[in-house]
Amino acid sequence: MWRSRSWRWLAGAAAGVVSLTLAVVPVHAGPVGGPVATTHQAADTPESAAAVTEYWTPGRMRDAVPMEMNLPAGQQLPTAWLTPQAAQAGDQHGGPWTAGGEVVKTVGRVFFTFEGKQASCSGAAVTSANKSVVVTAGHCVRMKGNWHPDWVFVPGYVDGNAPHGKWPAKQLQATPQWTAKEELNFDMGVAVVNQVDGKNLTDVVGAQEIAFNEPRNQRMHSFGYPAKPPYDGAKLIYCSGGTFTDILLTRDHGMRCNQTGGASGGPWFLRFDEATGKGVVNSVNSFKYGIISFLMFGTYFGNEAKAVYEAAQKV
Repeated sequence: MWRSRSWRWLAGAAAGVVSLTLAVVPVHAGPVGGPVATTHQAADTPESAAAVTEYWTPGRMRDAVPMEMNLPAGQQLPTAWLTPQAAQAGDQHGGPWTAGGEVVKTVGRVFFTFEGKQASCSGAAVTSANKSVVVTAGHCVRMKGNWHPDWVFVPGYVDGNAPHGKWPAKQLQATPQWTAKEELNFDMGVAVVNQVDGKNLTDVVGAQEIAFNEPRNQRMHSFGYPAKPPYDGAKLIYCSGGTFTDILLTRDHGMRCNQTGGASGGPWFLRFDEATGKGVVNSVNSFKYGIISFLMFGTYFGNEAKAVYEAAQKV
C-alpha cells in the first residue's frame, strides 16, 4: 500500500498547506520507554502454517490488492511542495528489474487478509540469527488496531508463482510507536517465518544485510511489487537515485519514484551493487503525499527499528 491517509489532526487543512501544530513525533535519539517491540503470534503451529500456505493459491495471490485500495476513499494527505535532488544519469524512477542477482530471490511479495479482503505488500529476507526474518512496513503487519491474519512471504514472486516457496509468519512484530499510534516515523515491521520442508528461509533464498542509524541523503535503490496501475504486481520493480529528508510531517527518506500501491514494505538499499543484486537494507517503502505521485518516502531505520529487528532474530 502507498499510504495516502489523512490523519485526524490534519482534517480541514487547505490543499498545499500543512499545519504542524501537532506535528508527527520526531525520530528519537534512542529507544523510548516501554517495550522495544510489540509482537503477535501468527501461524505458530504446523496446522495453522499449512492452512495459510494452502489458502494462498495462485489465483488468490494474483487477485490480492494493495492495502490502500482497501481503505475508505478520500483518506489522503494534503498536497505538499517538496524539492528533491536533481535527477542524475543512471537514475531509475520505476522500471522492471532485469539484471538478476540476489535481489530476485531475497525480495518478494507479502500477502495477508485485511478486514476479510486479500491484500498485498512487499518485503525482504535479511540476515538474522534465526535465518527467518522478513523486513517490511509496519502497516504491512498491522493496521487500524489489528494484526493481519493469513500472513505469508513469497520470495521471488512471479505472476502467481512461488518459485522459492510460501513462508507463513509464525510471529509478527512492529515498533511500539506504530502499534500505539501508527506514527509514520516508525512505520516498520518484521515477520519471523516458519521453516518450510525443514529448512530456514535464508538458507533457501539467501539474505540481504541490514543496517541502522546510517547517514541520510545518500543514493539508494528501492524495490517492490507495485500492484496498482500502471503496474499489476506480477514482477519486481525498482527505483534508484539520490534521496532527501522529508521536513513536512516526518523525518523519512524521500526519493523520486513512481512505484504504486503494493510496493509498501519493499526494501531501500544503501551501497547496492547492480551486478550482484546485493546491498544493505536501510529503509522500507512507507507512504506518498496525496497526488504527488512522483515522490515516495521510506522509514528511517533508527534505534527503534533496530530494537524490533534484534527482538525478531532471537525468536
